[in-house]
Amino acid sequence: MQLHFTKMHGAGNDFVVIDLISQDYKLRPQDVRRLADRHFGVGCDQVLVVEAPHNPKVDFHYRIYNADGNEVQQCGNGARCFAIFVREKNLTRKRTISVETAAGIIELRVLRNHEVEVDMGAPEFEPEKIPLAVAARQQSYPLLVDSTELEIGSVSMGNPHAILRVESTSGSEIERLGPLIESHSDFPQHVNVGFMQIVSKKEIKLRVYERSVGETLACGTGACAAVVYGISRGWLSDSVTVALPGGKLSVSWAGEGQSVIMTGPTAVVFDGTIKI
Repeated sequence: MQLHFTKMHGAGNDFVVIDLISQDYKLRPQDVRRLADRHFGVGCDQVLVVEAPHNPKVDFHYRIYNADGNEVQQCGNGARCFAIFVREKNLTRKRTISVETAAGIIELRVLRNHEVEVDMGAPEFEPEKIPLAVAARQQSYPLLVDSTELEIGSVSMGNPHAILRVESTSGSEIERLGPLIESHSDFPQHVNVGFMQIVSKKEIKLRVYERSVGETLACGTGACAAVVYGISRGWLSDSVTVALPGGKLSVSWAGEGQSVIMTGPTAVVFDGTIKI
């Protein structure tokens, strides 16, 4: 079968987006791995799938697959691309779109110039919900990595995140520590790892090592998790610019129990077909 797709990116975090409302196909893990392969496929960090809603109260159902073929719960940069995709493919004309994901329902608002605002929902701090194998919730956690004890924050934005404050995101230690923290036994489902450099109370630099993917140019949920952790520690104001290698995102959070709001760019790279 010839499968139609669109290649997109959000601040350099790139996706293959597939409409499985107009096309009748069930994507298999091997299909995802082939699509994501940068040498023998299209090439991407994640494959995003648009489906008809399972819940009559929402507009669409949204699936996210990492490059290794495993389905994950949430992807903030992907959600922004999803909103632009469904409008450009005439699947909806709405500017405010409700979408069901494996992590719950999120709301997307299409702004000008292909920017999208995403209501990411409230962050989850309880260890069993992240999940993180510790006895009780703390402001930060000690994590023994390669004989060194690190201090990390941890939060779920629909997927698990560990956040480590660093003096500079240009340090070579990030390449070494990323995979060690991602696969640490304290995180039974593995974890996305954010390395956060605080520039000011209103700006941070961030690099993210994503589970099952490796370092990406941008991570929307990672940006949200880092800002939430920084605000909870009193290091950041309630509205922050996050500078990632692929571009900038804006993240705001009013405090515990409140939704995290993320705004950022999207871009369509090309449309294509691939034989599956």
